[in-house]
Amino acid sequence: DEEWPEAEKAEKLARGAALKWASGVFYCPEKLEGLGQYRSRETQRNSSIQSRLKSTVQSYLEGVSTGLEQLRSASREVQSVCEDLGAARWALLDSADRFQGLQQMRALMAEHVQLASVVQVLPQLFSVHEVFAHTLQLLRGQQLLEAHAELTMMEHLRDNILSQLHLRGLSSAEATVLSYFGGLQELNESLAKQLWDIVGSSLRLVREDPVLFVTAVRIIEREEKIDDTLLLEATFLPPGRPKGWRQKFFHVLRETIVGTHFQAARTDAEGPGLARHLAALQKAVVAELRVVKDLMVQCVPAHYNILGVCTATYHQALTGHLEDILREDLDKQALFLLLEWALCVYHSPEMMGHPDLLPEVDVSALGPLMSPELVDQTERKYVVKVKASVLEWMQRTLEVELKEWFREEEPETDHQGFFQSALPVIVMQMLNENIQVASLIADSLQLKVYNMALEELEAFLGRLREALVQCGKEHQKDRTTPKYYVSYLLAMLNNNLALSSAVSSLHPDTASREVPTSLRAALDRMQKKACQLLLEELLLDLQPLCLQLPSRKWLCGSQVVSSMCEVIDKYAKAFSRVRKPICTLLLTESELLVASQYLRALMQKKMVCKSEEERGQFCDRLLQDATQLRELFCGLGVDQSQQSLEAVFTLRELIYLKDPALLSLEVLGFITKYPDVSDEHISTLLDLRGDVSKDVRHAVLEMMAQHPQVLPESYRPIFSTILVPTQELPFCLRKGKCA
Repeated sequence: DEEWPEAEKAEKLARGAALKWASGVFYCPEKLEGLGQYRSRETQRNSSIQSRLKSTVQSYLEGVSTGLEQLRSASREVQSVCEDLGAARWALLDSADRFQGLQQMRALMAEHVQLASVVQVLPQLFSVHEVFAHTLQLLRGQQLLEAHAELTMMEHLRDNILSQLHLRGLSSAEATVLSYFGGLQELNESLAKQLWDIVGSSLRLVREDPVLFVTAVRIIEREEKIDDTLLLEATFLPPGRPKGWRQKFFHVLRETIVGTHFQAARTDAEGPGLARHLAALQKAVVAELRVVKDLMVQCVPAHYNILGVCTATYHQALTGHLEDILREDLDKQALFLLLEWALCVYHSPEMMGHPDLLPEVDVSALGPLMSPELVDQTERKYVVKVKASVLEWMQRTLEVELKEWFREEEPETDHQGFFQSALPVIVMQMLNENIQVASLIADSLQLKVYNMALEELEAFLGRLREALVQCGKEHQKDRTTPKYYVSYLLAMLNNNLALSSAVSSLHPDTASREVPTSLRAALDRMQKKACQLLLEELLLDLQPLCLQLPSRKWLCGSQVVSSMCEVIDKYAKAFSRVRKPICTLLLTESELLVASQYLRALMQKKMVCKSEEERGQFCDRLLQDATQLRELFCGLGVDQSQQSLEAVFTLRELIYLKDPALLSLEVLGFITKYPDVSDEHISTLLDLRGDVSKDVRHAVLEMMAQHPQVLPESYRPIFSTILVPTQELPFCLRKGKCA
């Protein structure tokens, strides 16, 4: 039990399991009847398990017995081998002295082998210089394959000798061998020079004498195989290896292409010279690629991919060449030619997309001829040049326009009789032509030129506005110059309207033709300035008449307003020579100007009604004048509801009021209708009445203070532009002459 604790543990577990099973089976009394059956069944099972255990143990014992027997046999055999080895060892020790003589024989044998090798190559060694001379003659006669064969044989002889010396550690003798074979270097250089001359003339040779080119390629491939073999062995690398002639072949081919077309004298950067240069490049590249595709491809191994190499070489060389040209200060024509050539012509069927080159030639995988950054930079340079040209043309157009203003004849008219000049046509045609030219290159360039055109148009409008202002100042000094000042202002308004209508057509995208806010503002400023100058001209003609209002003479029936109507009618006829939207605007602004000047004249305190009769006469005159002016403007097409002369009628009611006690109520209605009226305006109107006491005036002004007004957004101010003269303070001393 102490030696086998696992057996005791297993027995306890088995007894426990059996007890558990028996208690479960014989828990019920009726189950005790089958106890005999259970006992016999378990007895049989135990007998079966014991028999299997016995047979298993018996088989294990038989195997152990066999193994022991085999071990005994092996031990006997090992003992026999040890005895034999011991006997052999003693035999070798007895014959060790005899082996020393064999060592000397081995050394003699090695020396004999070396001498035999030397004797074998002696004829070749003695004929080396003769072979050198013959090889040189072959090279001079361009018998390249025969010359290369003899050269290869000499190199092989030299390399074998050097290899043997290297293996035996006789490096001191290598210098002697290299000196003896020194002519090989000269022959190699001579052969290489001829090969590279042939490769440099390959595009001509494949058309005239392809045999010579094929010979050169065969020699290059043979040398490449020798290089590969020596590099794979990696035991000894002869001098001058690897030659790398295949790589040199491509290098010479690339240098020939670049040197022929792209390293010539300085390219003419002017437009015609550059155009001829680019056309020559286009023709040469297409012709040479056709030669490569049709002829050279057949002369070289397929793995050379000679067409792809040449295509990439031309592509890279052209890229560098264009960059060199772009470093110079080019005019806009040259910049346009370069952009057109790089972005349009290069990929077109006239060059790299030529039917004779497709589908083998594909430059799409080589990237763009000009990088996006360089294209953007060149486009910006082009836009700067175009901008300078546009600025010069616009300035010249403006100068011509200014000269026309001072002509002794009216501006030209269109078929509808509206004044106009050639300015908008010239400007828009110039801008549109530049935008259309840019569209031939790329959308990005077209958009840049479009933005530039809008900027220049905006700047031009600013200069034109300044010219109008200067012309207006000169006209104020002498109203006889320009003679047709008003007509040319009207022509400028029509021109401005034409520019405003045409500017949207400049946009490259027909679906999106919005005018930029800044340009729209410049057009509006131009229009407002021209309208302002016209209204100022009208004002200069109206002011002498307005100075007669109000007066006793006017009160008694003066024709001042009739004269004003004649002036207004004269200007209205002139305004009819401008197109509808501006004409309506001018008439509306003229009506506002007349109304404000009429009211300003009333506010100058030139007259105070002395009696009720005079006040009634004053109001009648106001009614007559306002009615006459209103009918005039209604006849001119100004809607009565939009007229500011209504303020004269309302003011007349304020002055006509017979009971001063009701003035507060009347004034409240007046300021409600015209919220921009001030205390000074009302006070001046009360002075016109001549019957308002201080108390009534104080009550009216106090009422106004209690009812402040806010201007509505759609309200057109009229009184805020009218200044009331300040009241003179009374002097404390009597007026008299100075002592």
